[in-house]
Formats: sequence, structure tokens, C-alpha cells
Amino acid sequence: MSDKNDGVNRDAKRTARERLLVERERQKTKDKRRRTMVVSAAVVGVLGLAAVVGLLAANAGKSGSAKDKAGPVVAPSGATGKDALAIQTGKDSAKSTLTVWEDFRCPACKAFEDSYRATVHDLVAKGQLKVEYHLVTLIDGNMGGSGSQKGANAAACAQDAGKFPAYHDVLFENQPKEVDDAYGKNARLIELAGKVDGLDTPAFRQCVENGTHNSWVAKSHAAFKAEKFRGTPTILLDGKDIFADQANPLTPEKLKAKVTAAAGAGAPAEPSDGASAEASPGVSARPSAGASAGASARPSARNSAGAKG
Repeated sequence: MSDKNDGVNRDAKRTARERLLVERERQKTKDKRRRTMVVSAAVVGVLGLAAVVGLLAANAGKSGSAKDKAGPVVAPSGATGKDALAIQTGKDSAKSTLTVWEDFRCPACKAFEDSYRATVHDLVAKGQLKVEYHLVTLIDGNMGGSGSQKGANAAACAQDAGKFPAYHDVLFENQPKEVDDAYGKNARLIELAGKVDGLDTPAFRQCVENGTHNSWVAKSHAAFKAEKFRGTPTILLDGKDIFADQANPLTPEKLKAKVTAAAGAGAPAEPSDGASAEASPGVSARPSAGASAGASARPSARNSAGAKG
């Protein structure tokens, strides 16, 4: 009988221990679940706070510092055209007008300048052509960076000093690769000013460093987008796109012939396509966005006005 009772007691004790172990495991599970819920709530709270802080910071940037940094629209000295958004070279009395929309970071613009520069300068010097330059920041929007804007501001500062044509040419002659935002550094723009006699002055440096004409440049770019031009460069002779007819583009020699004829200066007959090719070897209708100096002259879709930026 005693042995039987002992067996029953042992079973009871074992059962009690097992129930205790089960209860302990159940409690551990509850505690673990509670800790998980607390930690999760804390994480959600932190993420929510971070999101709110990020949103506030973003809104502050949009409505505050970025807007304030742009400053008032200050046109460069002598700016002309609608809303004073053009920088003109040449005499007002010139019979022909070349309208040029350019970006100092745009390789296609450099290709145009390298191919047509000598002809344009010659016609301007003869009083037969005036050029209206409009500055664009398309590459900043496409590639990132600020070289288009800062380069354009520096060019406007050069206009204030009466040195725009020379500095304009220097910027294109020393243009970095499209992916290199070298013109986003004011020091580089000031360094290049040293190549133009009399330009590197305290007034020019202050204008560059302060971004005096940044808002004017932004307004010029907005006008470019509003016109829905296909890309940079966009070149108009008396309002007509010189590259509209890709089968018969206005080459440098043809440009000279047209302008000379309009001036009534006894223009030579327009050269044949073969003669035009000889006059500007390696240059086709329009610079491509990836073109280098002396390459083709046609902007790519990536540089179109509808592209980012």
C-alpha cells in the first residue's frame, strides 16, 4: 500500500512540475510578445518622427532657403529682347539677326561654336549680323550639378564688364566633359576669366561668387522651355531654325552668303554641298549632344526641351 501511495505522490509531483514548466513557458512567450510589441511601437514612432522631420525639412527648403538663395532677377548690363533675356553682340543696324540658345555645358553647343565661330565673328565685325544669346541650364537638369547655371551667371557678369563675347568663347573653348561639373566651381570660372584681358577684377569675382544673375539665368531657361524648342543649341536666323531642313542645313558658308546678301553687299553664289563640306570638314547638319568639337551639329533627344530639367 505504501509503495502504491509513493507512486501516486511521485506522479502528482511530476505533473505539478510539468504544469509549472508549461506555465513558465507560457509566461515567457507572453513576455516576449509584449517586448516585441513595445519595440515595434518604438520603431514605428521613431520612423514616423523621422518622416515628419524630413517633410518639415523638405518644405523648409522649398519655401525658405532655396527660394531666398535665388534672389531677385538682375539682368546683366545691356540685356535686350523680351524681358531683357538676351545678350546682344553686333550693331542694332545689322540687317540679319542670329538668335542662339546655348548651354555652356552642352557638347553640341560647343560643336556649333567651334564650327561657326569664325564666320559669325566676321559677319558681326562687318556690321552685317547681330547675335542674341540666350543662356540655358539644360545639362544641369539632365546630368545634375550647377555648371550650366554658374557658367551662365559668370557670362552675364562678363557682360557687365563689357567682356561677354571673349569670355563666352573662352567658356566653350575650355568646356569640360558633359559629366564633369567643373563649371559648378566658381574658382574655375574665375580662373578662366584670366584668359580675357581686364575681366578678372574684384567686381567680376564678387558677381560670380554672389550668383548675382542666377535668377535671371533661371528666367532665361524658363523662357526656353516655354518656347518648346527641341534642344540646345537652337539657332534661328531671322526667326527661322537654320537646321530645320536637315537635307539642306545652313552651313557656315551658306550663312555667310545669306547674311551678306541681306546686307546688300554683293553676296557670292551659295556654295554647293561639296563646297560646304570643304569649308567645314567633319560638320553635319546639327551638333549631337555627345559631339565633340568639329563633330556633328544636331542635338540629341536627351538634350530636348522636354527632358528633365
